[in-house]
Amino acid sequence: MVLKLYSSLFFGPGGHAGVVALVLAEKQVPFEDIPVNAEVYKHKDAEHLERQPFGQIPVLDDNGFILYETRAICRYIVEKYSEKGPSLLPGPSFEERALFEQAISVEIINFQGAVVPIFVASLKKKRRGLAMDVAAVEAGVEILVQRLEVYEKILSRQKFVAGDE
Repeated sequence: MVLKLYSSLFFGPGGHAGVVALVLAEKQVPFEDIPVNAEVYKHKDAEHLERQPFGQIPVLDDNGFILYETRAICRYIVEKYSEKGPSLLPGPSFEERALFEQAISVEIINFQGAVVPIFVASLKKKRRGLAMDVAAVEAGVEILVQRLEVYEKILSRQKFVAGDE
């Protein structure tokens, strides 16, 4: 059976199905994309809440095994389909795995934490016909720039955020 990926019809910080789709493509795992129209709150319908009790996207259905949360889904795919495509996980050492976990935490807290307020103050409001909160966007961009400068320092010493491999 082909995996089912419940995705969003639009890009945004809450719609990480694109990240999952990239991992599936990289691992060469076929999947069926099932769009959930969050613009009209289909992600809050009873049917979707059965799959994802918080009413969020993405959700993976692997022959009845339901998994949500982008990073958990990606790890599942990478480990379940380890023989397909590139590894996508660091080498066998404890230190390499620790750096990988650190990079994931940095992305969740520092990068996504800076991007979400910008998204909410701009694109999300615009989609709903509301005025963009320019001051909030500018403040968010300032925080994002500071965070990206830290990424630059990290990447000046190594190839990737989690190390050289």
